[in-house]
Amino acid sequence: MRRTPLAELLQNELERQDFHPRLPGYKRVYEAIRSAIVNRRLPAGSKLPSSRDLARELSASRNMIVAAYDQLQAEGYVSSQTGSGTYVTDVLPDGMSDSYVFNAPSATSDTCPHNDSVILSQRGLRLTREQGYVAYEVQPLALSGKMDLLNFPVKTWQRVQNQIWRREDVALYDYDSNGGYAPLKKAVADYLRISRGVVLDPEQVLITAGTQQSLDLISRMLADQGDIAWVENPCYWGAWSSFYANDLEIRPIHVDHEGMSPTAEDFASPAPKFVYITPSHQYPTGAIMSLARRRQLIDYAQQSGAWLLEDDYDSEFRYSGRPIASLQGLAHESGIGRILYMGTFSKVMFPGVKLSYLVLPKALIEPFKTALYDLYRPGQLHLQASLAEFIEQGHFTTHIRRLRQAYAQRRTILLAVLNKTLAHKVEQMIDDAGLHLVVKLPAHIDDVEVANRCHSEGVSVKPLSRYYIGTTDMRGLVVGFAYVDASDLVTCGQRLGQVLQEYL
Repeated sequence: MRRTPLAELLQNELERQDFHPRLPGYKRVYEAIRSAIVNRRLPAGSKLPSSRDLARELSASRNMIVAAYDQLQAEGYVSSQTGSGTYVTDVLPDGMSDSYVFNAPSATSDTCPHNDSVILSQRGLRLTREQGYVAYEVQPLALSGKMDLLNFPVKTWQRVQNQIWRREDVALYDYDSNGGYAPLKKAVADYLRISRGVVLDPEQVLITAGTQQSLDLISRMLADQGDIAWVENPCYWGAWSSFYANDLEIRPIHVDHEGMSPTAEDFASPAPKFVYITPSHQYPTGAIMSLARRRQLIDYAQQSGAWLLEDDYDSEFRYSGRPIASLQGLAHESGIGRILYMGTFSKVMFPGVKLSYLVLPKALIEPFKTALYDLYRPGQLHLQASLAEFIEQGHFTTHIRRLRQAYAQRRTILLAVLNKTLAHKVEQMIDDAGLHLVVKLPAHIDDVEVANRCHSEGVSVKPLSRYYIGTTDMRGLVVGFAYVDASDLVTCGQRLGQVLQEYL
């Protein structure tokens, strides 16, 4: 059978012993095509063979080729046109050649004596090309989903910190080898037990420097290269980029109004190592996972040996109805312990606090504590002690209550302005929790273009399509309301509505 030039090129690359031999098959195909695009062996506008034809020419599975094509499209190297095919995009996502070059040290430096540039590894190249979200400079009027720092009790926080600094406790100046400051772990355990229904002892709490570190630690400790991770689709970009960086195979699973919705085919496929979920408030759709889906995933984890990674994103900000209890607590009732529960203080306190928590099954406590210390050399014990005291004195729950009231008011204002401005021309994914809304757009509208147009008007929103892995017909805007003062929300909402009217 005569092969196409692309198939010949790929076959030559894939047969090389040094061409990413430890990567899963679809990643090797992805890397070979991406390299050909960046090096202009596949010029802009080139049409790729159909996934069926290329799979036949390479004697490979079609699923492998589809996964490679989806990754290339997600990163902006190719675009798919319904009924026409898949084409190399006109502009590379990073606008550079295959060698991502940084300014080197001066010629007199002995740091890099035989070269005048520093070349990233293949893994580094993949990381720098991640495009899970669109980053915009925050405008004076922004609907970017960030939290409100103006309502943070700065003076109270400073007073608590001063109390800690006045303590003559030399241990607070050292590294932390215990998985976190003990009083903070107890405070977190007490809070989660009461507010989220988590079943735990304080020693099961691990304090980390953010959810990204929690996910990185989990990946390093429980997964090997090529293991499968199920992620929600659409998904929080930081989760799948963390798994991707640790060489896991990403399997996007559709999300509907009841949360992650695996198919019979998903359940019949090789079991994942991880199932990453945000059941209390899915990001970005806002879906709350139904009880039936929760029980389904708990049973599946028990039968398959998968770990459920429960990210309790935005659970503090629920505006009506009873709070949804954690999946971890539900699983404990069934005697199932294959859940790692995580949360962060960044949304309630302030982003720069960089403190999160990870609740582990008891069998994982000591290995994870050891790895946390060996890999990251954690510290920040003064900060952890301040947060523990802040919680113990009742300031934390008071602050949450005030934020919840302020955000509920802003959410109501934004909804009213959008409904009035757009006269119900668009559908809104309305939920009763979180710090953002999703405005759905017709499939023919380019939501990236709309987001850029909003940005030019001083309103920062995010395109919904960029949260999907692979191809999608879903279009919309992720519209945050927590960052904007209530007095400015009317102006923001009107500007957003006016931009949308241009496209509807």
